[in-house]
Amino acid sequence: MEQGKHRAPAEYGAHQAPAHYEGGDGCLTTLIRIPVRIVVLLVVLPVRMVWDALVVTARAAGRVLLRPLGRALARLFDVLWRYVCVPLGHALAWLARAVFVWPWVALWRYVVVPLVRYGIVVPLQWAYARLLTPLGHGLRWLYREVLVPVARWLGTGLKWLLTVVLVLPVVLLWRYVLVPAGLAVAWLVRYLIVVPLVWTYRYVLTPVGHGIAWTMDLLIRGIEAVFRGLGVALRWLVVTLLVAPVVWIFRHVLAPVGREIAAALGVAWRVAGFLSRAVGRALAWLALRLIVAPVRWTYRTVCVPVGHFVRDAVLTPVGRGLRAVGRTARETLRAARETIRQARRDAWRALVGGPAEREPGELRSPLARTLGSATTVPSAVPGPEISPLPEKSAQQG
Repeated sequence: MEQGKHRAPAEYGAHQAPAHYEGGDGCLTTLIRIPVRIVVLLVVLPVRMVWDALVVTARAAGRVLLRPLGRALARLFDVLWRYVCVPLGHALAWLARAVFVWPWVALWRYVVVPLVRYGIVVPLQWAYARLLTPLGHGLRWLYREVLVPVARWLGTGLKWLLTVVLVLPVVLLWRYVLVPAGLAVAWLVRYLIVVPLVWTYRYVLTPVGHGIAWTMDLLIRGIEAVFRGLGVALRWLVVTLLVAPVVWIFRHVLAPVGREIAAALGVAWRVAGFLSRAVGRALAWLALRLIVAPVRWTYRTVCVPVGHFVRDAVLTPVGRGLRAVGRTARETLRAARETIRQARRDAWRALVGGPAEREPGELRSPLARTLGSATTVPSAVPGPEISPLPEKSAQQG
């Protein structure tokens, strides 16, 4: 129990090995790996820098050029579709209906259908009802009353005649001549041909065939054993002389070389990415210091004060003047519209006549109307405008 509690000592140096450590690597592999990675880095670095430049250019082109161009084309296509293609399609559809559909519909409805109906269908219906139906009834009566009894009597006579002349002699010949002769021939064939052939097959041909089959089986087994030995020897020679050297070369030469080249390409691509990023950041810093900073300083120091001065000294007074002119024009148009409206009312009142003007302070109540008459009585109580008996009012109206 005490021995089970203590752990076995770990191998020396196992805790110091990296995560991706390969035990078969030695000093010679490391010395070869470093120059290979340097050469691959020198080959891959221009490719990675060109790739990063193309990626940045493509992103900038997509952001600055392609997306606005796509939006503009989409809007243009939308406008063309909405205001050109759709009306043109409706016009073409109407023209197609007017040229191709409506004439054929009118021809079918007003020419073909009446012609077929009154030129073909109605005469055929009359001929079927007045000619073919009576003729068919007469033919059916003739068939049932005349042809069927005659055919039945003729059939009975022909049946009796064929039975006496043909069937009865054939039956007698088959029963009393052919059947006994067939039985005799069958007995002779059985005992003179079949029985000797069966005995010869069973006691002569079968043993001879078994012997021949056993001899051929032994011969085939011997040939198979010889060829199997030759195949085993040939396979051993091929495996020993061809497969084993090829497998050894692939396992100990080509696979490590390919692995090292792939690892070198991966490391070189990552290192080239870091270098390309550093170069890009340096170029961006130079562009920021040499182009963006002066432009920003010029904008803040020169353009912004000049814009504020132009806005305060020129655009603001001009805007105030334009707004005042707009308000004056609107007031003028409003006064002109009111004048024209008042003149139209005065002209209409002069031509037709207007309602009588009420005295100031006079209260006028609406005249009441009785339910039984249409006259108004000043002293009567105003009644409801809707009659409680709509049926009686409708009859009076």
